Amino acid sequence: MVNVGIIGYGYWGPNLVRNFYAANDCCVKAVADERPERLQQLEKEFPSVKGVKDAREIVHDPGIDAVVIATPVSTHFTLARKALAEGKHVLIEKPMTSSVEEAELLINLAEQKGVLLMVDHTFLYTGAVQKMRQLVDGQELGNIKYLDSTRINLGLFQSDINVLWDLAPHDISILNYIVDERPYSINATGITHTNNNIENIAYLTVNYASGFIAHFNCSWTSPVKVRMMLIGGDQKMILYNDLEPTEKIKVYDTGYSYSNDEEKKRVLVDYRTGDIHVPKLATTEALLGMANDFISSVQEKKQPKSSCHLGLDVVRILEASNKSIKHCGREVVLQDTTVPAIHNDHEVLI
Repeated sequence: MVNVGIIGYGYWGPNLVRNFYAANDCCVKAVADERPERLQQLEKEFPSVKGVKDAREIVHDPGIDAVVIATPVSTHFTLARKALAEGKHVLIEKPMTSSVEEAELLINLAEQKGVLLMVDHTFLYTGAVQKMRQLVDGQELGNIKYLDSTRINLGLFQSDINVLWDLAPHDISILNYIVDERPYSINATGITHTNNNIENIAYLTVNYASGFIAHFNCSWTSPVKVRMMLIGGDQKMILYNDLEPTEKIKVYDTGYSYSNDEEKKRVLVDYRTGDIHVPKLATTEALLGMANDFISSVQEKKQPKSSCHLGLDVVRILEASNKSIKHCGREVVLQDTTVPAIHNDHEVLI
């Protein structure tokens, strides 16, 4: 049995408590939140779970094995560092930290202490994302050429992070989970309409040496809510609509081929349109799958699907997006990546 303490009982905290309460081999011992009204709500919904105002009571409790952090991003590093230093296993909500440096420090500390550090990228545990990875790994789409994501809605405006840090981690984590190749650079543009230097509309492009490209459109100011992703291969293509109640994924047997007409100096393109297939998806709750993965990874000392290294890769792209936005969309080369020879005029900003 793994004894868990959860810090934060705001928007996401109740969902975490509910699913860790239902997880295998897990006991939720305590929840911390400095707001009395939230602790009153906890007592009403989970009377057997102890509520405390001070997170330090959870961090220093010798009876707690693992700490779950569901607080604002700016607090992730400090809380996680204290918990890891106490020898606790730690699960952090996305995004992992506010910077690459903070994420790397936490990973090193977890390795020194011999404990698990994990990030809650819940979408990796959905039946839809599992199916997409299966299709890509099985070469059902052929060679994948692009990923295009739109995640827009009206609100909620955040006061400490911009729209990319708020919405894009979901889809960047899916990208990094599905695509084995590491990106070499990014471009990002955005704008604020609230005069606080926090972008409420932003566009992010992730570039790869192979020619694969990923694009993300994020907004807090759309009149409609859209959660849609396209993955295109040279054989088939996927449409993923997370707002669809049942048919979240459709596989289009659609593609194109081309040849070069040297004499007329043009490209000849042939198009192919075939059937549409709607695969059956697993229907278990993703957050429960995440909770079970965390607990089993603690018990079996294994790496979870949503590892701290995947969390670091997400933060690396987000941090680079900040630099690109502030430099009017200039290309930012990511660390530890090989830059293709055809791109030799960009500036390394990170």
